[in-house]
Amino acid sequence: MTIRAYALRVNGVHEPQGVVGSPVFSWRLREGEGGAHGSRQVAFRIVVEQRMPDGAFARTWDSARTASADTTGIVYRGAPLVTSTDYRWTLEVEDEHRETTTARGEFATGIVHVDEWHAAWIGRNPVYRQVALPPQDTDISFTVNKLQPVRRFVRHFDLDEVPAVAKVHASAKGIYRLYVNGHKVGGDELAPGWTEYRDRITYQSWDVSAHLRRGSNSIAALLGDGWYVGFIGTDRRHQAQHYGTEPEFLAQLVLDSAGGGRTVLATDATFKEAASDILYADLLMGQYEDSRRAEPTWHLAEHDIGEWSDAAVKGRDRSLLTPEVDPGVRATKRLPAVSVQSRGDGRFIVDFGQNLVGRVRLTLRDQSAGRRIQLNHAEVLDDGELYTANLRTAEPVDVFWTDGSAEQVFEPRFTLHGFRFAEVQGYVGQLDAADVEAVVLHNDVEFVGEFASSDPLLDRLFQNIQWGLRGNFVSIPTDCPQRDERLGWLADAQVFAPTALALADLGPLLRRWMRDVRSAQNADGAFPDIAPHLIHLREGAPAWGDGGVTVPWNVYRATGDVCVLEEAADSMIAWVRHIERHNPDLIWRAQVGNDYGDWLQIGEETRKDVLSTAYFAHSAELTVRALRVLGRESDAAPLADLRERVAAAYRAAFVTEDGTVAGDTQGGYLLTLAFGLFRDDAERDRIAQQLVEAVVRRDVSLTTGFVTVGLLCPVLAQLGREDLAFRLLHNDSNPSWLFSVRNGATTVWERWDGWTPEHGFQSARMNSFNHYSLGSVGEWFISGILGIRQSESSAGYREIELAPRFDPHLGHATGALETPRGRVESSWRRDGDRIVWNVSVPPGAPATAELCCDAAPEVTKGGENATHSHGVALTDRNQRGHRLRLEPGAYEIRIPAR
Repeated sequence: MTIRAYALRVNGVHEPQGVVGSPVFSWRLREGEGGAHGSRQVAFRIVVEQRMPDGAFARTWDSARTASADTTGIVYRGAPLVTSTDYRWTLEVEDEHRETTTARGEFATGIVHVDEWHAAWIGRNPVYRQVALPPQDTDISFTVNKLQPVRRFVRHFDLDEVPAVAKVHASAKGIYRLYVNGHKVGGDELAPGWTEYRDRITYQSWDVSAHLRRGSNSIAALLGDGWYVGFIGTDRRHQAQHYGTEPEFLAQLVLDSAGGGRTVLATDATFKEAASDILYADLLMGQYEDSRRAEPTWHLAEHDIGEWSDAAVKGRDRSLLTPEVDPGVRATKRLPAVSVQSRGDGRFIVDFGQNLVGRVRLTLRDQSAGRRIQLNHAEVLDDGELYTANLRTAEPVDVFWTDGSAEQVFEPRFTLHGFRFAEVQGYVGQLDAADVEAVVLHNDVEFVGEFASSDPLLDRLFQNIQWGLRGNFVSIPTDCPQRDERLGWLADAQVFAPTALALADLGPLLRRWMRDVRSAQNADGAFPDIAPHLIHLREGAPAWGDGGVTVPWNVYRATGDVCVLEEAADSMIAWVRHIERHNPDLIWRAQVGNDYGDWLQIGEETRKDVLSTAYFAHSAELTVRALRVLGRESDAAPLADLRERVAAAYRAAFVTEDGTVAGDTQGGYLLTLAFGLFRDDAERDRIAQQLVEAVVRRDVSLTTGFVTVGLLCPVLAQLGREDLAFRLLHNDSNPSWLFSVRNGATTVWERWDGWTPEHGFQSARMNSFNHYSLGSVGEWFISGILGIRQSESSAGYREIELAPRFDPHLGHATGALETPRGRVESSWRRDGDRIVWNVSVPPGAPATAELCCDAAPEVTKGGENATHSHGVALTDRNQRGHRLRLEPGAYEIRIPAR
């Protein structure tokens, strides 16, 4: 068998539709069928072809045979790309036996040059009076009573012939849904998403060739407030206080005929506009829809729009438009109701069995006209009723007025909520569970990390972490999805980034979000606490602002994408110099913003100057590494010296002779050890002993907040005390990871004690039940228990390391990681006095396996003994062990159990 390429990507995305500039190609490798027993790629060839108007393809680039094992970062170097055009690429990979296989991918371009935009921004015509809310507007809160209806925009046009290819490129200052001849265009929801609109606005591109016809056609859109106009976060200001007072829409339809002609139809004053039957829609405050006002054919060419207003042209500046570069928000799952409990008077409590982010899809049967159906949402129940106090000023209320049809479906389109439970009000008759389902929304990223074990609680924790990721990656990485916040806090994202990248292919999204982070960096070099940056306007706190350094580095490590470092390097330098400039003694106490410390730690408090100075050294270290990857040694050298001076100042200020770190907390020891702030091995060992004592004296329970909690298991295991790491992991008393699981959690809580049997709910001022920060232990499920990791000098898993930790509480553990090089599988089980470990190494990425055992392991490959041909026994630094060099393939390794 020879190798085959799969998961072909352009700019890290499967078949993207809005490429501009020079695309970057990547792929993964796996064993294929037939041919020689190839184990690695020795060469590749890429051929790129452009689709011509007549359907033929013309070559624009041929890389020729390139002797290389690289599978990422291959940059297009062909003819300039043409706007709104399809391309295909053929990849040929060659193994060491000169056997070749091919794979094919596609991509399409957006608007390559800004002067090729013809579309204007259009919006509501102020000359025409808006349709007022109906008489029932008294049933809504004062907060939302000034929200405006979702607008409709339509243009009818005639075609003498069906175009060979039709592409549409669309965006909004707000959120939109696009239709061509009544067909919803694309799968994105809440498009174009949230970016720093003052700096850039994304647009989406789709092929709509199949939706057009000869004769009359229509292009239409619904336009809602979204993040641009609507409520954001805890700031109660609305309209004209954030980005704009009203939403705007923009679209450009590009029609290519088979004969080579190109026609462009773009938004302008020829579009018509009117209010819709959605009387308001807000991401925090829900959607209000009156189906009695609906016009089902409004987006079709045969619908009369003669009485509609002319759309108002709001502007023609397209300079901020940039293509969507990562998978959009989409509906990825539908969860049926687990139970429906009647509360009488047309009120029902629906349980979906899972805390999630999205919306409810409700099928209404035999409801008379003018019935007011209301959906309320909550994460948890209190005495059988929705608990909403923790939502603060958010009003996750959706309202639907029926028109009397025998069957109607209510599914809000311009809002989303964080919930497990929904209350349906106003329904006449018995609500059937089959008529209610939850629609899950998040950025449609590929999930790459897998884990399962013999412990259902541990498995549920891993699933909770996954669900927390889903719910908090909606356009940007957010802190929580349910209350009046949902902001891009840098610290939350940076502590969770290693786990996020081990669970899902989030590199393109995080790289895109880092542009918002850099947009908010001030002239002094300070990153913010939050990006996009529109509230909490101050310099970032320690571990918060540091996200501008740590996130790009984590993305590079996980993906091997050098571009993310090229984009971020100068801003990383500026941040480190900002800290140095205001703290000449190198102890970071000045310019600390709203210094949060180790947020939500419990039982003890890590000193803030210890945490901040540790992060000062850490950010300097990562900046140095990034600069050296980029070959910028002259910039790296002075920062390397700075890092050493900060470390020395840290030791002098905070570390005593016996290894005590000032404050004597788990968090302080973890930071010192994880960031390498000790002088030598002897000092490290003394600090390590203090950490162990800090854990043991708490009866092996944790005290860390969300900044340091992700360091606990990896650091303890690195010290040879995985026994403590496993005891912490399996602890189910408060505080612990499994305490919430044991108490019914289906996502990770914001606080260790969000609810306890003794005290009930924590303060409603800040108590989310879906908050990924404390789930940063998830990365260790992959790198620790399964042992799938990479060397310190590696990026994109060029140098795979395998070092499973055999948890004594488990009978088995299994899982995998889809790396940029290919799929790595690791599965182990206890078999009497041995552990049987099955591992699969992808082609092109030989791995080093490190096993702590006294006797030499037995290694078989394909049923044959492979110990002598694939492994060399070495001695571990702390204890006797063995290191095996594993070439690509599947192995079974038998290890004496300890």
